[in-house]
Amino acid sequence: MFGTLMLMAVPAVLFRLLGVLGVARFATWRVSVLHGLAVMLVFTASAHFVPSALGPVPGHHDLVAMVPPFVPLPRLAVYATGVLELLGAAGLVLDRTRRAAGLGLAVLFVLMLPANVHAALEHIPLGGEPATPLWFRIPEQVVFIGVALWARLPGRAAAAHRSGGVPA
Repeated sequence: MFGTLMLMAVPAVLFRLLGVLGVARFATWRVSVLHGLAVMLVFTASAHFVPSALGPVPGHHDLVAMVPPFVPLPRLAVYATGVLELLGAAGLVLDRTRRAAGLGLAVLFVLMLPANVHAALEHIPLGGEPATPLWFRIPEQVVFIGVALWARLPGRAAAAHRSGGVPA
């Protein structure tokens, strides 16, 4: 149940540790967490393209089962959201595209919320595991939306440049 959050949190902490050790790219929690979200997205996006029979991780068939009945072409929707997750991950790690990627991912996470609600209410298993309860799915999705929107904020260097100061 906490696996997806850990796919973001553990890399974020490791990236921030690299920042503490002198890797300038990860000098802030914001950038480290956004890179952690990118790592999570690469893993979750991969599930959109692999067969469900590969093991304990979810696959394409599992994700298709999550798509609510009102969504047309569910298989195509799963492939499309996988592509969008990969594009969003790439956008988060590039400074010049980070803000746009954050907005796009926030919208994507909102649009994917009905699939998470449907999966929880219909008790649809994911990767052979019981359905994640709604009380966890919605707050988890809110965290992902919040982190994606965090990408919309200007970084230290951009904010300092606009104010005429020097980045901290």
